[in-house]
Order: sequence, then C-alpha cells, then structure tokens
Amino acid sequence: MAGDLFSVAGRVACVTGASSGLGRHAALVLARAGARVVGVARRRAALEAWQEEAGPDAVAVVGDVALRESLPDLARQIASRFGPPDIVVHAAGLNTREPADEVTPEGWEATLNVNLTAPFFLSQALVPAMQARGWGRIVNFASLQSFRAFPGGIAYGASKGGVAQMTRAMAEAWSAYGITTNALGPGFFPTELTAAVFGDPARAARNAAQTCIGRNGRMQDIDGPLLFLCSDASAYVTGQILMVDGGFTAR
Repeated sequence: MAGDLFSVAGRVACVTGASSGLGRHAALVLARAGARVVGVARRRAALEAWQEEAGPDAVAVVGDVALRESLPDLARQIASRFGPPDIVVHAAGLNTREPADEVTPEGWEATLNVNLTAPFFLSQALVPAMQARGWGRIVNFASLQSFRAFPGGIAYGASKGGVAQMTRAMAEAWSAYGITTNALGPGFFPTELTAAVFGDPARAARNAAQTCIGRNGRMQDIDGPLLFLCSDASAYVTGQILMVDGGFTAR
C-alpha cells in the first residue's frame, strides 16, 4: 500500500540534538510514527523530559557529539538500547554567531565539531551494521546557510556548506549498500538557535516575506519531509538536500 512507503514502524532510529528544537521535534515524530528512538543530547534534564513525552519506545543517551574521541563509545551506547539503528538523524547544531573579524579558534572548532565532524564520524561508526542489513537512512541537517551568506555566520555557514557536500559524498560512499544519505535544509523555524530572530518581530516578518509561501516555518512542516527521507518512500533518493524553507532559497 502507498501508505506503507512512509512507514518507520519497527525501525530503530537515533536522533542527535533530541533535547530541543528541530531535533526534539524530529525525535518525537519518529517515535509517534512507530520507531524505537534513541535520543542523544548533552542536557540530561531536557533529554529525559523528551523521553517521557515520547513514550516507552524512546530512550535517552546523554552524550556530547562535539567530543570526537568519544564518538565510538557513544555509538556503542546508542546500539546497546534497541540494537544498531536503521535511521540516524543528525540534528545537533551550534551557531556561535561571531562576526568574521571576531571569530575565535575555539568558536570555529566548536562549530565545526558539532555541525560537521560529529555527523560524519558517528555515521562512520554506525554504518557497518546498516551495511550488514542492506538498509539504512542517514539524514543530515543542512541550512539556508549551506547556500546563502548571513551576517555573523561565517563559521556556521562554513560548517553547513560542508554538510551539503558531505551529504553527497556519504551518498557516493554508502548508497550501493542500501544506505541513503540526504539532508533537510530548514528555513526559519522557532527554535533555540533562532530565538534572536523570532524575538525581533520586524526581522521575523522580513524573513517571512522572503519566502514564496509568505510565512516562517511551523514545527509540523518538517514532519512529512522527515518521514519521507527516513522511509522506503525515498529509496531512490540519495545525496540530495531537501530545502524545507517555504521557498526562501527559490527567490
């Protein structure tokens, strides 16, 4: 049946950044769609609140994806809960918003570690089990800044430009094993990362006017694209960046 194409029931999913924002929402969507979900984030209290809301088929793993040396151990913790994941959603993100003349080495490293390095090395650790099964879905998070330059966004934009190319390269490396890799590119959604934007009504209105649809994103706008990329519906789609931005990048 056509509806089964979008099913993730019975799949095991891992979502990083599950304690807040689009990561939290994605982890809830997958759990409510029947997947067993491992949520990963640094903040224990917020992550446990997500777990309680997500229900009995959700577990929390407290970990910092920015610590590259700990990623193999984090991958083992993730796989120990429901078995190795079929679906990995890399939603953890960091934006220091430092102007180009004020970017520090520490801010640059932290941004790239979370946004670019962690998705690759965590995927690398989890891919062998997907290869053995001949099925997997990796969903990265790209951004408007994968394609546009924003003020104060040079480190973030560099990392998200890297995510776009990494997505294509991961697809080239692993798609022959039945593992597709794609990315979602959200526009402006009301999250912790965009609190400053939505806290300025005039700025939020300007962003909404830039879209073709005429409004900023609502959390539920991510649901369909996410389930598409995590399910059999996208079996012949790989290496793509699906912009969920109301047409912001079309103008």
